Amino acid sequence: MQAFPEFRGVNNILVIKLRHIGDVLLTVPVIRALKETFPGASVSVLVNSGTEDVLAGNPLIDELITFERKMIDLSPTTRYLKEIRFIKKIRAKDFDMTVDLTGGDRAAILSCVSGAGYRLGWKSGKGFIGKKYFHTHPVEPHGRKHMVLQNLEIVNRSGINTGNLSVDIYIPEKERMIIKETLGKYNITEDDTIVHIHPTSRWLFKCWKDEYMAEITGWIVEQGMKVILTSAPENNEIEKVKNILSLIPGLQAAYPGLIDLSGKTSIKQLAAISEISDLFFGVDSAPMHIAAAVNTPTVALFGPSGAFHWGPWDNHITEFENSYSRKNGIQTCGIHTVIQRDRDCIPCGKDGCNGSKKSKCLEDIMPDEVKEVISKKLKDTGRHKC
Repeated sequence: MQAFPEFRGVNNILVIKLRHIGDVLLTVPVIRALKETFPGASVSVLVNSGTEDVLAGNPLIDELITFERKMIDLSPTTRYLKEIRFIKKIRAKDFDMTVDLTGGDRAAILSCVSGAGYRLGWKSGKGFIGKKYFHTHPVEPHGRKHMVLQNLEIVNRSGINTGNLSVDIYIPEKERMIIKETLGKYNITEDDTIVHIHPTSRWLFKCWKDEYMAEITGWIVEQGMKVILTSAPENNEIEKVKNILSLIPGLQAAYPGLIDLSGKTSIKQLAAISEISDLFFGVDSAPMHIAAAVNTPTVALFGPSGAFHWGPWDNHITEFENSYSRKNGIQTCGIHTVIQRDRDCIPCGKDGCNGSKKSKCLEDIMPDEVKEVISKKLKDTGRHKC
């Protein structure tokens, strides 16, 4: 593949994505497009600290650079000095091209001060005056496309393409063995039907009712399947899982097939759990994207977010078509299904209804309809009938 003739001497490329874990993972196709178009070039990726593990080990990436988010909590003077040192570090790497997939002010500034002659990024009317001049190749975002396709559009417009749109995550064999040994302690084998449930999100307004999640969890185990529960290590997410477990009657005696690993796994181990599972069930979150990346069928509950932007990405998509064509409602993309209400107000993108931090559109999803979707998904896998 050849990029536009205007690109000359592109040997060192920086991709910038200063967002959260799921957002970072969805940049993989762009990195692949750059590698395929400039096969001799080195590709570095700049991400927020705490998100780098989702890209670590990916053979497409030559260097991972992290921006320390805690820097913003420092005193103005200390923060200024550290930011200047970081800018000097970026500039010293002599990048020829930057690809800003963030859209924010800091990423635009870092792209500009890097010294790169070619600077690709979003065209945005938001932010500081003059920001639109910081990119040499600005692209107008397409509001209804999936983020995988929106990211790709930034480079596609400049002739940088790939025919492989899959989102990959690298899992070290050591992490696979840790999970295999952990499950062995609970007498879980490859012959068992395993459902990975991740009921939490860093934003709790994206979470379902605890009692509903408890009902689904207990129902799955009652069918003779094994459930692995996970969450991030944050206290509020661990407490949420504990509350869900407390709402399952007779947990200890009747549910030997339920394993609580909430707060106990790394990003790579989370991916390893999804990889060995027959189904992932959860909410709109980074673990949902990770499960999709390892090609595990996913059932995800969506509230205020648009599935057309953030639905689990199916790695078998080969066309630059929107994977979730509808504004809302229940939608299936390949092996994945999103359950969402079909109201006019969805997606609103707000953190709950009327500032409540609770999304009524999520709470109105009933367990019985979720059971129906999960049952069909498991039957489609050929692993279990429930």
